[in-house]
Amino acid sequence: MWYNMQDGRRVQVIERDLSEPDRIVGELLQPGGYLKLIELGLDDCVEEIDAQQVFGYALFKDGKHTQLSYPLEKFHSDVSGRSFHNGRFIQRMREKSASLPNVHLEQGTVTSLLEEKGIIRGVQYKTKDGRELTAFASLTIVCDGCFSNLRRALCNPKVDIPSSFVGLVLENCHLPYSNHGHVILADPSPILFYPISSTETRCLVDVPGQKVPSIANGEMANYLKTIVAPQVPPEIYDSFVAAVDKGNIRTMPNRSMPAAPHPTPGALLMGDAFNMRHPLTGGGMTVALSDIVVLRDLLRPLHDLNDAPMLCKYLESFYTLRKPVASTINTLAGALYKVFCASPDQARKEMRQACFDYLSLGGVCSAGPISLLSGLNPRPLSLVLHFFAVAIYSLGRLLLPFPSPKRIWIGARLISGASGIIFPIIKAEGVRQMFFPATVPAYYRAPPTVK
Repeated sequence: MWYNMQDGRRVQVIERDLSEPDRIVGELLQPGGYLKLIELGLDDCVEEIDAQQVFGYALFKDGKHTQLSYPLEKFHSDVSGRSFHNGRFIQRMREKSASLPNVHLEQGTVTSLLEEKGIIRGVQYKTKDGRELTAFASLTIVCDGCFSNLRRALCNPKVDIPSSFVGLVLENCHLPYSNHGHVILADPSPILFYPISSTETRCLVDVPGQKVPSIANGEMANYLKTIVAPQVPPEIYDSFVAAVDKGNIRTMPNRSMPAAPHPTPGALLMGDAFNMRHPLTGGGMTVALSDIVVLRDLLRPLHDLNDAPMLCKYLESFYTLRKPVASTINTLAGALYKVFCASPDQARKEMRQACFDYLSLGGVCSAGPISLLSGLNPRPLSLVLHFFAVAIYSLGRLLLPFPSPKRIWIGARLISGASGIIFPIIKAEGVRQMFFPATVPAYYRAPPTVK
């Protein structure tokens, strides 16, 4: 809500719990997201929380590894990714918002939206001491996270849960590449490592499907030690096993949900309540902060928010203007996750190996995809071109120097499989809004005139 706070509007923020959150996701902010923090005047929220600068990724597969650096040459030296304890970052954001005289921050659980003749007029909520109160507003912004119980009224919630993350904290672990995220292309699916403080490293183990081994009966510890540990780089092995033995193991379902809004007068849905993608690429906060900048710029010229139907019509442009950043990061997250997962299918194996080798080539083959992932170059067409460049690169290796019938068949399945990965994601994001936003009438919507 910072876009309104700085513009002098009266803002009431109702948070379910004002104590410091303790989550295993939301700990990596891409450089594109950090640039949005600067635009919003919130970059000091990553200071004094022992946040670590992140300059790129290291990719590991079958004993080989490659370094992928963010293309930060054109930016100030302070611009990079940031990794941190999510709760510390959230507390800094709350402190900053509560310091403004026009903001009232309170703890309460919102139970329902107040609707009158099809217009959302505010919310009903329960305070910390159990009182039931109502809060009225010209514009109600719903951003109650991935477990949102209010989204059904404002969007079409098709939530997919492809996997879960198992989270550990490794202490005093020296990563092979300092100040980098580490992605291990393991079997059955990726493992992530990145620093979240000067002494701690977050590990996230992806477990496909909706069931994870039980932590209570020791199945999880056994799984991590026997299946996962042998696949982590040797430099990390001892710290990983020590973290498993320590036992503070957490799990979190990975959700994916395309943005499918029902534009509703008086209300707007944002954040994970509105749009989610697989957290493999750490793009969630970048999408959310980018959305906030778009919305702030749309609201800034408005002096009166009371005409809810007219405001709703005007804010339809938000859903198109947010697409370049959101759809690029969402599509990349979904496609990379599917490519990075192990598969017995020979065509999928070829695609996974080709992706690793393509990124290892350096130059534009490395800088292009990493600038998309980092939010520094949110161009959907560039994403599609790189994705199919990987497929064609893989196809070329299969068919040269002498194509055999078997290799031609694998190649055909590879191209078919690549199309089957990316096109459904693009369809869910919206082809027209993603690639041809200027053809959407809402793209040109002007601010309503004051009567």
